[in-house]
Amino acid sequence: MLVLTRTNFRKAPMQRYSKTAMLLHWLVAILIIAAFFLGLTMVDIKGFSPTKLKYYSWHKWLGVTVLLLAAVRILWRKATVPPPPPASLPQWQVKAADAMHYALYFFMFAVPLSGYLYTTAANVPVVYLGLWQIPALFEGTPELKEFFKPIHYWLNMAMAAAVLAHAGAALKHHFIDRDDVLKRMLPKLPDLSKLRN
Repeated sequence: MLVLTRTNFRKAPMQRYSKTAMLLHWLVAILIIAAFFLGLTMVDIKGFSPTKLKYYSWHKWLGVTVLLLAAVRILWRKATVPPPPPASLPQWQVKAADAMHYALYFFMFAVPLSGYLYTTAANVPVVYLGLWQIPALFEGTPELKEFFKPIHYWLNMAMAAAVLAHAGAALKHHFIDRDDVLKRMLPKLPDLSKLRN
Protein backbone atom coordinates (compact mmCIF):
# COMPACT_ATOMS: atom_id res chain seq x y z
CA MET A 1 0.00 0.00 0.00
CA LEU A 2 1.39 3.41 -1.03
CA VAL A 3 1.49 5.93 1.78
CA LEU A 4 1.18 9.47 0.41
CA THR A 5 3.64 11.74 2.14
CA ARG A 6 5.20 15.10 1.33
CA THR A 7 8.18 13.21 -0.06
CA ASN A 8 5.98 11.20 -2.42
CA PHE A 9 4.31 14.38 -3.64
CA ARG A 10 7.56 16.20 -4.22
CA LYS A 11 8.87 13.35 -6.38
CA ALA A 12 5.75 13.42 -8.53
CA PRO A 13 6.06 15.10 -11.93
CA MET A 14 5.50 18.83 -11.81
CA GLN A 15 2.14 19.97 -13.12
CA ARG A 16 2.32 23.15 -15.19
CA TYR A 17 -0.41 25.60 -16.05
CA SER A 18 -1.88 25.17 -19.52
CA LYS A 19 -0.31 27.01 -22.45
CA THR A 20 -3.42 29.20 -22.67
CA ALA A 21 -3.17 30.13 -18.98
CA MET A 22 0.53 30.94 -19.41
CA LEU A 23 -0.14 33.08 -22.46
CA LEU A 24 -2.91 35.03 -20.72
CA HIS A 25 -0.82 35.45 -17.55
CA TRP A 26 2.28 36.84 -19.26
CA LEU A 27 0.39 38.90 -21.82
CA VAL A 28 -1.67 40.61 -19.12
CA ALA A 29 1.46 41.13 -17.00
CA ILE A 30 3.29 42.83 -19.89
CA LEU A 31 0.27 45.02 -20.70
CA ILE A 32 -0.18 46.07 -17.07
CA ILE A 33 3.49 47.05 -16.76
CA ALA A 34 3.38 48.91 -20.09
CA ALA A 35 0.20 50.79 -19.12
CA PHE A 36 1.64 51.70 -15.72
CA PHE A 37 4.88 53.18 -17.05
CA LEU A 38 3.11 54.83 -19.98
CA GLY A 39 0.76 56.45 -17.47
CA LEU A 40 3.68 57.78 -15.42
CA THR A 41 5.35 59.11 -18.58
CA MET A 42 2.32 60.83 -20.06
CA VAL A 43 1.35 62.76 -16.93
CA ASP A 44 4.88 64.20 -16.71
CA ILE A 45 4.59 65.78 -20.17
CA LYS A 46 3.79 69.46 -19.71
CA GLY A 47 0.89 71.00 -21.59
CA PHE A 48 -0.87 69.35 -24.51
CA SER A 49 1.06 67.93 -27.42
CA PRO A 50 0.46 65.30 -30.12
CA THR A 51 2.81 62.96 -28.24
CA LYS A 52 0.95 63.37 -24.96
CA LEU A 53 -2.43 62.79 -26.63
CA LYS A 54 -1.04 59.71 -28.38
CA TYR A 55 0.26 58.32 -25.08
CA TYR A 56 -3.12 58.91 -23.42
CA SER A 57 -4.82 56.99 -26.23
CA TRP A 58 -2.37 54.11 -25.95
CA HIS A 59 -2.79 54.06 -22.17
CA LYS A 60 -6.56 53.77 -22.55
CA TRP A 61 -6.24 51.05 -25.20
CA LEU A 62 -3.97 49.05 -22.91
CA GLY A 63 -6.45 49.45 -20.06
CA VAL A 64 -9.38 48.24 -22.13
CA THR A 65 -7.32 45.30 -23.40
CA VAL A 66 -6.34 44.32 -19.85
CA LEU A 67 -10.00 44.48 -18.85
CA LEU A 68 -11.04 42.23 -21.75
CA LEU A 69 -8.24 39.74 -21.14
CA ALA A 70 -9.03 39.67 -17.41
CA ALA A 71 -12.56 38.58 -18.30
CA VAL A 72 -11.13 35.89 -20.59
CA ARG A 73 -8.80 34.75 -17.79
CA ILE A 74 -11.70 34.34 -15.39
CA LEU A 75 -13.71 32.36 -17.95
CA TRP A 76 -10.68 30.18 -18.65
CA ARG A 77 -10.09 29.65 -14.94
CA LYS A 78 -13.72 28.58 -14.51
CA ALA A 79 -13.45 26.12 -17.41
CA THR A 80 -10.12 24.54 -16.44
CA VAL A 81 -8.60 23.22 -13.25
CA PRO A 82 -5.30 24.88 -12.33
CA PRO A 83 -2.46 22.67 -11.11
CA PRO A 84 -2.37 22.15 -7.35
CA PRO A 85 0.28 24.01 -5.34
CA PRO A 86 3.43 22.05 -4.48
CA ALA A 87 2.78 19.71 -1.54
CA SER A 88 5.78 21.21 0.26
CA LEU A 89 4.05 24.60 0.46
CA PRO A 90 2.80 25.51 3.97
CA GLN A 91 -0.95 26.05 4.18
CA TRP A 92 -0.58 29.70 5.15
CA GLN A 93 1.38 30.34 1.96
CA VAL A 94 -1.30 28.63 -0.11
CA LYS A 95 -3.94 30.90 1.48
CA ALA A 96 -1.73 33.96 1.01
CA ALA A 97 -1.24 33.09 -2.68
CA ASP A 98 -5.00 32.68 -3.13
CA ALA A 99 -5.61 36.06 -1.49
CA MET A 100 -3.02 37.68 -3.73
CA HIS A 101 -4.63 36.20 -6.84
CA TYR A 102 -8.03 37.55 -5.79
CA ALA A 103 -6.45 40.97 -5.20
CA LEU A 104 -4.77 40.96 -8.61
CA TYR A 105 -8.02 40.01 -10.34
CA PHE A 106 -9.76 42.83 -8.47
CA PHE A 107 -7.15 45.33 -9.69
CA MET A 108 -7.32 44.01 -13.27
CA PHE A 109 -10.95 45.14 -13.30
CA ALA A 110 -10.92 48.07 -10.89
CA VAL A 111 -8.00 49.97 -12.44
CA PRO A 112 -9.31 50.05 -16.05
CA LEU A 113 -12.86 50.75 -14.89
CA SER A 114 -11.72 53.62 -12.67
CA GLY A 115 -9.73 54.97 -15.62
CA TYR A 116 -12.85 54.79 -17.79
CA LEU A 117 -14.88 56.62 -15.14
CA TYR A 118 -12.17 59.26 -14.76
CA THR A 119 -12.01 59.79 -18.53
CA THR A 120 -15.78 59.95 -18.80
CA ALA A 121 -15.93 62.45 -15.94
CA ALA A 122 -13.44 64.60 -17.90
CA ASN A 123 -15.77 64.46 -20.94
CA VAL A 124 -13.09 62.74 -23.01
CA PRO A 125 -14.29 59.83 -25.18
CA VAL A 126 -12.58 56.44 -25.08
CA VAL A 127 -12.13 55.25 -28.67
CA TYR A 128 -10.64 51.76 -28.48
CA LEU A 129 -7.83 51.32 -31.01
CA GLY A 130 -9.12 54.48 -32.67
CA LEU A 131 -12.05 52.48 -34.07
CA TRP A 132 -14.72 51.81 -31.45
CA GLN A 133 -16.03 54.51 -29.16
CA ILE A 134 -17.05 53.20 -25.76
CA PRO A 135 -20.34 54.84 -24.72
CA ALA A 136 -20.24 57.26 -21.80
CA LEU A 137 -22.43 56.26 -18.87
CA PHE A 138 -22.90 59.81 -17.63
CA GLU A 139 -22.09 63.41 -18.41
CA GLY A 140 -18.81 64.54 -16.95
CA THR A 141 -18.32 67.45 -14.58
CA PRO A 142 -15.20 69.01 -13.02
CA GLU A 143 -16.34 67.71 -9.62
CA LEU A 144 -16.64 64.13 -10.86
CA LYS A 145 -13.28 64.41 -12.59
CA GLU A 146 -11.61 65.46 -9.33
CA PHE A 147 -13.44 62.64 -7.52
CA PHE A 148 -12.28 59.85 -9.83
CA LYS A 149 -8.74 61.11 -10.44
CA PRO A 150 -7.26 60.09 -7.05
CA ILE A 151 -9.22 56.82 -7.09
CA HIS A 152 -7.61 55.82 -10.39
CA TYR A 153 -4.19 56.94 -9.18
CA TRP A 154 -4.24 55.08 -5.87
CA LEU A 155 -5.71 51.94 -7.41
CA ASN A 156 -2.76 51.99 -9.81
CA MET A 157 -0.30 52.40 -6.95
CA ALA A 158 -1.94 49.57 -5.01
CA MET A 159 -1.87 47.32 -8.06
CA ALA A 160 1.81 48.13 -8.61
CA ALA A 161 2.53 47.12 -5.00
CA ALA A 162 0.55 43.88 -5.44
CA VAL A 163 2.37 43.05 -8.70
CA LEU A 164 5.76 43.64 -7.04
CA ALA A 165 4.77 41.47 -4.07
CA HIS A 166 3.52 38.74 -6.41
CA ALA A 167 6.72 38.82 -8.50
CA GLY A 168 8.89 38.97 -5.39
CA ALA A 169 7.18 35.93 -3.90
CA ALA A 170 7.61 33.99 -7.15
CA LEU A 171 11.32 34.84 -7.31
CA LYS A 172 11.74 33.95 -3.64
CA HIS A 173 10.21 30.52 -4.30
CA HIS A 174 12.47 30.01 -7.32
CA PHE A 175 15.83 31.21 -5.99
CA ILE A 176 15.56 30.69 -2.21
CA ASP A 177 13.00 27.93 -1.63
CA ARG A 178 13.95 26.25 -4.94
CA ASP A 179 10.48 24.80 -5.41
CA ASP A 180 8.22 24.59 -8.50
CA VAL A 181 5.92 27.56 -7.84
CA LEU A 182 7.36 29.78 -10.58
CA LYS A 183 8.21 26.91 -12.94
CA ARG A 184 4.53 25.96 -13.17
CA MET A 185 3.87 29.25 -15.01
CA LEU A 186 6.88 28.95 -17.33
CA PRO A 187 6.91 27.01 -20.60
CA LYS A 188 8.89 23.81 -20.61
CA LEU A 189 12.30 24.46 -22.13
CA PRO A 190 13.89 21.86 -24.43
CA ASP A 191 16.60 19.65 -22.96
CA LEU A 192 19.70 21.04 -24.70
CA SER A 193 21.84 18.12 -23.56
CA LYS A 194 19.89 15.80 -25.87
CA LEU A 195 20.56 18.06 -28.84
CA ARG A 196 24.32 17.63 -28.44
CA ASN A 197 24.12 13.83 -28.84
